[in-house]
Amino acid sequence: MRLPTDIESLYLDFDGFFANAEKTLRPEFADRPVGVIPLHSEHTSLIARCYEAKKYGIKRGTSVKAARELCPHIALPMARHDDYVKLHHRILKVIDRFVPVKKVWSVDEMECELIGRERQRCSQIARDIKAALHEEFGEYLTCSIGLAPNQFLAKVAAEMNKPDGLIILRPEDLPGRLFDLSLTDLPGISQNMERRLQSANVNTVGELWNLSPKHARKIWNNVEGERMWASLRGYAVSRPETERRMFGHGRILSADWRNPEKARDCLRLLTVKAARRLRREHYTAQSLSISLGLPDKRRWGRETQFFPARDDHTFLTEMNRLFDLGCAVTKARHFKKVSVMLHGIHPEGQTSEDLFEQAEQRSKRARWETLTDVMDDLNSRSGECIVSLGLTKEPPGGYAGAKIAFGRVPDLNDFALTPDAARGHAAMLEGNQAGANS
Repeated sequence: MRLPTDIESLYLDFDGFFANAEKTLRPEFADRPVGVIPLHSEHTSLIARCYEAKKYGIKRGTSVKAARELCPHIALPMARHDDYVKLHHRILKVIDRFVPVKKVWSVDEMECELIGRERQRCSQIARDIKAALHEEFGEYLTCSIGLAPNQFLAKVAAEMNKPDGLIILRPEDLPGRLFDLSLTDLPGISQNMERRLQSANVNTVGELWNLSPKHARKIWNNVEGERMWASLRGYAVSRPETERRMFGHGRILSADWRNPEKARDCLRLLTVKAARRLRREHYTAQSLSISLGLPDKRRWGRETQFFPARDDHTFLTEMNRLFDLGCAVTKARHFKKVSVMLHGIHPEGQTSEDLFEQAEQRSKRARWETLTDVMDDLNSRSGECIVSLGLTKEPPGGYAGAKIAFGRVPDLNDFALTPDAARGHAAMLEGNQAGANS
């Protein structure tokens, strides 16, 4: 570990990103509270809301019905994850004018490393970035910036004065304002971790600060306790790179997609999307698992293994076999959620040939891989899913397998639509534009 003596990290955390992206991209929402929903339904819940909506008591997870009761004039657009990702890349270009982006943590959070004279000019750089973002995107797409000796404290600082804040935590000022925070204001301390700390008589950030490194390690029951102790004090803590362990997607089904036939269609699409991601990152998988959520809150899941594969035919065959088994075991007539995971991940070319595999089987597998590569190439060139194994149907709300998750910004290729979905998406955008012009 190294103890920095100056500001080395600039962390940007965009405020209410999905909702403010809608206010930025759709002028008709500019003067209204906005909440973003996953699909057009009165039975769904908000996945994001702007700060104006927050003033009415609206939270993430508030139902559409409750949101309308709390704020009758609220706008509730459906999430457009592809547009948010495009906006994200435009944001990165603006930031790069002033300082390189070291790491993207999520679609609305990124970190910049400061070197040399940038450390003395850190507050001016932050203000310049804010001014450039305002000039490029307008008044609604704001960010809060934290400046600190390490990434951990810079992220903490970015959360301390939202929205549109700018907080500097200098090494000589520590612990200072940190003692005003609650334990769960610190990254890595969930409610479960907070309860574990409280059971060890650690109830405040001050009490956490005063722990010894060994005591912190004992509470966490691993090295993360010592890393928390060091990060809190401003040390530059290095962590080993995480290894890719799986590719997968899940989907909560709308009411008209809960019968077995359509649940299978959705699971097929999720499987293909996961397989595409696997191939783009040049991996193979040797096991597949599915999970079926039932309306009565029961869950059925099963995993199967096979020779390391990368082609759609193998994955779809195994998925269908498990889905048939799940239907037979549960005898369910409706499913609430489906998900698929590809496990046993290895970089392409790093698995040994099966000595007992017949030459005919090996040749058949190679042909399916070649066909899959041809389909990927055609779909990538067209920007749509124009060819697939079997029919590909997009469920209501779209974006199956291409939603933004914390810690992962989807590749724009993840948003390749089926032809029908592409036409529907275009029609929706035309309708939005017509509304804006009227």
